[in-house]
Amino acid sequence: MKIGVDARNLVTSMTGIGRYVLEMSRHLALLGHQVHLYLPEAPYGNLKELSGTKLRISRFPGGIRRMIWAQTELPRLAAKDKLDVFWGPAHRLPFVLDRRIARVITIHDLVWRDMPATMQWQTWLADRWLMKPGVSVADEIVTDSTATATNLKDQFPRCAHKVNVIFPGLTAIGGTEFSTDISRLGIDRPYILFVGTLEPRKNLLRLLQAYASLPESTRQQYLLVLAGGHGWRLGDLKKHIASLQIEPQVRLTGYVSDDDLAMLYSNARLLAMPSLYEGFGFPLIEANARGIPTLTSNTSSMPEVAGNAGVLVDPDDVRSIRDGLQSLATDDLLHARLAENARPNSARFSWLDSASALQSIFERAVVERRDSL
Repeated sequence: MKIGVDARNLVTSMTGIGRYVLEMSRHLALLGHQVHLYLPEAPYGNLKELSGTKLRISRFPGGIRRMIWAQTELPRLAAKDKLDVFWGPAHRLPFVLDRRIARVITIHDLVWRDMPATMQWQTWLADRWLMKPGVSVADEIVTDSTATATNLKDQFPRCAHKVNVIFPGLTAIGGTEFSTDISRLGIDRPYILFVGTLEPRKNLLRLLQAYASLPESTRQQYLLVLAGGHGWRLGDLKKHIASLQIEPQVRLTGYVSDDDLAMLYSNARLLAMPSLYEGFGFPLIEANARGIPTLTSNTSSMPEVAGNAGVLVDPDDVRSIRDGLQSLATDDLLHARLAENARPNSARFSWLDSASALQSIFERAVVERRDSL
């Protein structure tokens, strides 16, 4: 098939959705399809991993121009390239496409509906107004989890018959060889690890409160390491840590390289990810791939992703988070059982399997589009 992809998520630094677009596109190309990636401006960094695809780069830099590109230049190029199917991998489709082109959209989450206070207003507004027309014009819809599929059917019941669940895959983080000198990150003892952008949806303030309420002996034994770039609306995180009197036990690494992230995963006692909401939650399976069990929330997609390799907690309850941390930190039998399940759990997620399933959805959409003409 000749597949067109809205690849605008590759013009900024790599995020979870950017990784999804990159890996799915790469594996679709490996399956033998002609993959055309449409970008409103030059991509961020070197896309050497996408050597089997064709890049169509326009000159529409910035947020406003990008929205204009999506409804003008993008559909024009898609028609010119005579695509079989066009894929919007992140909540968007052009309002108007050549009627002969099948169209598929991926919906990762409904944060705009379920957790609007955790979003920046521009992103909230875009999802609020552009998701509905996207799912309405799509021939088929893909979600990352059953939880998102259920929410989507509830929000857009007329589209329920088009909804399919395809789990994303697992991307290996870092190489097989990496530095083991973890002391250069200020880490001098075992630790509990958090990975992610430091922003409201990640529930960091409650995680810090839960850690602060652990017995002193546990905090002396295990540091709390927060790895990730600073996001927004958390205020001065260092002041909050100081107010909880846990400065000596908390390490803020900032953004880390993939090799350092692999090192952090490999040496952690556990990954703590008690998010308020996740469309999927890549750190859960990244940690599992290194044999590390997880603590995560009993909401949205996280139970599906954590499988039998994690402890589930109530993300709104500091005591529940604290009890989960204490159990995984001190109960060696529980920890060993979940650690044994970690790698098999991560093995459930394969980009090749995901791309093969998406290929089947594309084929069905093409047939449906042809039959409707």
